[in-house]
Amino acid sequence: MGKIVGVHGIGKYHYYRDAGNSVDGAAAAVRDKWDRYLHRGLTGGRPYARERYITEIAYYAHLLGEHKDDSPRAVQNMDTPAQEVFVAWAGQLGSVGERLTGALHLATGWLLDRLQTNAADFARFFCPEVAAYMAAGGEARAKVRAAVAGTIRRNQPRVVIAHSLGSVVTYETLWANPDLKVDLLITLGSPLGMRNVIFERLLPTPVNGRGRRPPSVGRWVNVADKDDIAAIPAALRERFTGVDQEALVNLDWLDFHTVEKYLGCGALNEHLKPYLG
Repeated sequence: MGKIVGVHGIGKYHYYRDAGNSVDGAAAAVRDKWDRYLHRGLTGGRPYARERYITEIAYYAHLLGEHKDDSPRAVQNMDTPAQEVFVAWAGQLGSVGERLTGALHLATGWLLDRLQTNAADFARFFCPEVAAYMAAGGEARAKVRAAVAGTIRRNQPRVVIAHSLGSVVTYETLWANPDLKVDLLITLGSPLGMRNVIFERLLPTPVNGRGRRPPSVGRWVNVADKDDIAAIPAALRERFTGVDQEALVNLDWLDFHTVEKYLGCGALNEHLKPYLG
């Protein structure tokens, strides 16, 4: 069986805390869930008997810090970089951002009043973690990429599945470490193409408005829900060359971004089965 490494997305710090501040424990807990979710997608819901599909999860959430505020208006209590991410992100959600004010805190409140509850809940994790990863100076960014590179190098997988912010981390990690050869990269709910938040700040910087598939990747498949507010735009081919295949799926208008829905939807099956034996 070809090895598969997963790279998790936002909101996964609690696994580290629950495992007694153990990176290995957190990674194992996430892998258990990914195996269960993927089993559902691969088998159409057959009972799970602890089958193993994922070799290891590259875990990095502990390097971005914990974000504890669970209040309905938690975004207004974020630091300035996270609020800047919020305003730039929310301004791309259709008509929500049409009347952005110049004052950051006022703009944050105005946008919160117009977002649906599930979008505001999503922003509590997305904005501070993206801000922490993309921060000027890059200390956390370098540590996160090193952690992911170490997991890939140790396992030498044929497939890497990267969800959410993990797709940004993986993209940059593979560019920075050309020795990490991967047959297949699958990105799920990826914000790689998000203007003013991620795309222009990628390393390496896109040239003439276009990013490129990392040279060490054989094939790149992107899967995104049409309503996923992290995947803006859902189709990465608009901004990247080398995306071999895209699948735009319809998961759940309320649960539009979770890895559970992506792994269990069946869209990965045809790409993974050659590696599963």
